[in-house]
Amino acid sequence: MHRNKKAWFSQSVSRHICDIWVTEGGIITNWRSADFLFSNDAAHPDTQRIFESLEFVEDKATVFHASYLSACEESGLKGSVAMGHFLLPPSFLHEEIRAAIGSFIWEQQSPLPPQQEKRPIPEPGPNEVLLQMNAVGICGSDVHYWQHGKLGDFLMKKPMILGHEGSGTVVKVGSGVQHLKTGDRVAIEPAYPLQNDDFCKSGRYNLSPKMFCCATPPYDGHLSRYYAHNANYCFKLPECVSSEEGAFIEPLSVAIHACRRGHVKLGSKILICGAGPIGLLNLLVAKAMGAAQVVICDLSSARLEKAKEVGADFTITVTKETAQDLALKVEAALGCMPDSTIECTGAEFCVHTSIYSTRSGGTVLLVGHGPALVSVPLLNAAIREVDIRGMFRYCNTVWASLARPAFIAHP
Repeated sequence: MHRNKKAWFSQSVSRHICDIWVTEGGIITNWRSADFLFSNDAAHPDTQRIFESLEFVEDKATVFHASYLSACEESGLKGSVAMGHFLLPPSFLHEEIRAAIGSFIWEQQSPLPPQQEKRPIPEPGPNEVLLQMNAVGICGSDVHYWQHGKLGDFLMKKPMILGHEGSGTVVKVGSGVQHLKTGDRVAIEPAYPLQNDDFCKSGRYNLSPKMFCCATPPYDGHLSRYYAHNANYCFKLPECVSSEEGAFIEPLSVAIHACRRGHVKLGSKILICGAGPIGLLNLLVAKAMGAAQVVICDLSSARLEKAKEVGADFTITVTKETAQDLALKVEAALGCMPDSTIECTGAEFCVHTSIYSTRSGGTVLLVGHGPALVSVPLLNAAIREVDIRGMFRYCNTVWASLARPAFIAHP
């Protein structure tokens, strides 16, 4: 083990990575004396022995397979998984594990930089720019691909570079690019259509069936030093906007598109389900669009504290009430039923709450993506003419992200 550290392996794992680890220390039988633990098999007796004992030490750096966390959750043992454990994807048991473990160990135990895959610097096409990446955010979809190898209908069939929330500096310009030059800092719109179809002509290019999107199979993302991208979807950042803020324009665009489709307007009263990053961004955008009052609900009191800090008028902690009871709490907070509800969790309970909460003639906008099939109180929505709308990514939002609030509402 690096720097004389000792590792414990489930016997089901050792045969896969013995060339990486065993030559530097071998398998030890007493996991309590290990500096690192590794398992990729939740059903293996060795692995169950550790977790059933609930004795592993929180200050150990433990490397686990993602399927193990799922098994712990199903068996009610999730609380025993100490914070800081490193989860690997459920597949790619050779080069990807080698890279992931190697990087993890070096980051923890050595001043040397983590191991990185070396790739050639791409050459920009005529309508592309080559970017030196400055900042890249990590989205929930990135984590999903990392842990599960898929997201909805998008399935990874080979290793993929993650990252679609980014900003960079132009270092080379394609022959056909006129509006950007070397040295410009830009925000990247990661998805664009590959053909000029009817959706593009109507301004809804995000719905084109043939799209390129960073970090969506089979296309790589831009979590790399250099990245070439379509120049028409690179937007020059003003000096007052940092590179980190430039990367943040991508998730902000999601919220702008959501509030537009959710019919948020001057004087609106809005319910937001979920106070995670996207829920908080929807809160900020709804306020910028002129919403009079916004109530936001979540299971986490810490998230609701942050929501209050950034402008929520009311917060509601979700406990064990029914969706109808939660809807009554929303109405009590606002003094009326909200004009629109922006659902950011994908949880079936929150979809129910959104419909029961929204006033007759109002709008429910579904941002969060949950299971493929959910039950919906459709009759309640139908007889009250509550419109249930969806959204996919965004379109025509980047300039609005950089503009004054008065311009956000209209593309």
